[in-house]
Amino acid sequence: MAAELKEALRKHERWRGEECLNLIASENVTSPSVRKILGSDLGHRYTSPDRFYFGSKFTDQVEDLARRLTCEVFGSEWADVTPLSGHVADMTLLSTFARRGDKILSVSTDDGGYPGITQAGYARTLGVENLYFPFNRDRWNIRADESVELIRAERPKLVILGASFILFPLPTETIANVCREVGATLAYDGSHVLGLVAGGAFQQPLQEGARILLGSTHKSFFGPQGGIIAAYKPEGEQIRKTIFPAIVDNAHWNRIAALAAALLEAKKFGRQYASQVVRNSRALAESLDEVGVPVRCRDYGYTASHQVLLDMDRLEDTETVPGRLQEANIIVDRGIRLGTSEMTRRGMREKEMNNVAEIIGRIISGREAPRAARKKVTALARRFGTIHYA
Repeated sequence: MAAELKEALRKHERWRGEECLNLIASENVTSPSVRKILGSDLGHRYTSPDRFYFGSKFTDQVEDLARRLTCEVFGSEWADVTPLSGHVADMTLLSTFARRGDKILSVSTDDGGYPGITQAGYARTLGVENLYFPFNRDRWNIRADESVELIRAERPKLVILGASFILFPLPTETIANVCREVGATLAYDGSHVLGLVAGGAFQQPLQEGARILLGSTHKSFFGPQGGIIAAYKPEGEQIRKTIFPAIVDNAHWNRIAALAAALLEAKKFGRQYASQVVRNSRALAESLDEVGVPVRCRDYGYTASHQVLLDMDRLEDTETVPGRLQEANIIVDRGIRLGTSEMTRRGMREKEMNNVAEIIGRIISGREAPRAARKKVTALARRFGTIHYA
C-alpha cells in the first residue's frame, strides 16, 4: 500500500503540476517557499490563545506577524488567521452576528451565491432565516436599489456581500449606507476575489463600508488552503470572543506561517499579479466569444475578476463538456466557470489565453477530439512550469 500511495502522488504531481491547464476558479498554486513552510516543524505543533502550551514563543510570533500582514494588505484594524477554511470563517461570522430567528441577507445559490451560508448549509443549523439579494443576471450583479428597499423593509441583522460566481465589483457603498441606517452588520465574503482585493485590481470592501472582510486564502489569493478574517476593531473583538475555543482550536500553524509568506508575496507582487489576472480573464472571455463559445456579459466587458462564465443556456450538451475538456487535460468545474489565477501565476499572458480559448472552442464544437488536443495542452503547460509573482 505504501508503494500504491507513492505512485498515486507521483502521478498526481506530474499530471496536475506539469501536463494540465487548470481553469478551476477556486484553485491556485502556491510558490515553492510557501510549500516548503507547509512541511515545516510547525505542522505538528500546538499553541493556544490561553497560553496552555509552553514552547510556542516562535509560533506565537509567526501568528502575530500573519495578523499584522493581513491588516496591512487588506487595510483592516484587526485580523484573525486561524480559520481552517473560508467556510469556517463564514461559520464564525454567522455565529457572532446572528441568533436563532434572525434574518440574514446574501446572494442566492441560484445567482452564484455560496451554499454554505444558506438554508442548505450552516444557516439551517444556526436557525436563521435567509433572505436573498434581488439579482440582475444580464449584468451578473445585485440590483442595488431593490436591495436597499429590501433591507429597509426586512431589517436583517447580517448582510453578506460576495459570491462564488462573481464577475464585477458589488455596490458595497450603497449597501453599507442602508446597513448603517437599519443597524445591520455588513460583511464581504471575498473568498474568490481576495487576491484581486489584495492587489488593488477589484474593489476595496473595508474602505467602501463593509465592516468585515473574510474568505478563503487559496483562490485568486495564492496562499495555502485556509481561511482569514479582517475587520474593524469593534467587530473584530466580537469575533474574537466567538471563535476560540467554540469554532477553532488547533489552527494548523504551518498553514498560518505559509499564509504569512504568501501575504509577503502579495505585498511585493500583488498589484502586478492581480492586474494580469484581470487582463487574462478578459482576453480569455473575448477569445472564447470570437471562436463561438458563448460567454456571459459581453455588453459589460465580460468580466472584471479572475472568472469567466460560460452561458450555459446557449451551450449545447453541457453535461459532457467538463469531461471532454478533462480528457484534453483542461481542468474545469461543472459551472462552467473558468478561472485564470493559476495560469497567470505560471506566467501566462493574453497571448496564451487566446491559444487556450482556441483549443477549448475546437473541443466544444467537436472540431477536434480531446485526445488530439491533449498534446497541445501538455506542450503549453510544460512551457510554463515556473511560479511567477513569488
